[in-house]
Amino acid sequence: MKPASVLLELPIETNCGLTVSMLGFAELARLNPELQLERTRTGELIANPPTGWESSKRNSTLNGLLFAWWLNAGQPGHLFDSSGGFILPNGAVRSPDASWVGDERWNERNNDTSTVFANVCPDFVVELRSATDPLPPLQSKMAEYIDNGARLGWLLDPQNRCVEIYRADASVDRQSSPTMLSGEAILPGFELALSWIWTS
Repeated sequence: MKPASVLLELPIETNCGLTVSMLGFAELARLNPELQLERTRTGELIANPPTGWESSKRNSTLNGLLFAWWLNAGQPGHLFDSSGGFILPNGAVRSPDASWVGDERWNERNNDTSTVFANVCPDFVVELRSATDPLPPLQSKMAEYIDNGARLGWLLDPQNRCVEIYRADASVDRQSSPTMLSGEAILPGFELALSWIWTS
């Protein structure tokens, strides 16, 4: 693990908690690849601790099922796991647990080679709530994705067996104990049997 002094060498502002410039965030992420970091639109640094084995297993399963759909459907686009960072139009850097970017959006992104993060908001995002995650910040994160151009998002809550489906029209569909989710027109043909997620 890198020494804490690495953080203090970066261009940091102290107006509202610990904030970091985009350049500083990129350098911090580069120097600390073992850390799961995000940055809010106002520059606040968020350090996400490692998840427990149940969340890790669920997330691995989810990404595997998405990959199988992508491979079999021949769907153009790009899949990303939870370690991929995206610079959203509002300046936040976010890392969904799973995401997909269609070719059209991917090819139109600002391909700035000075950063390792993609300048694009994914078309589809998933956040998987772990046992220690409070719900409101995840709901705010999902709303942020939609506000920045995501077309479909799922917030999966295995503890309560609930799902919140976020759509581009800003509607939120809350479902209790659903058995199946559809990728709708965004991921045509993709269906997630939630038995894969509810059980660990």
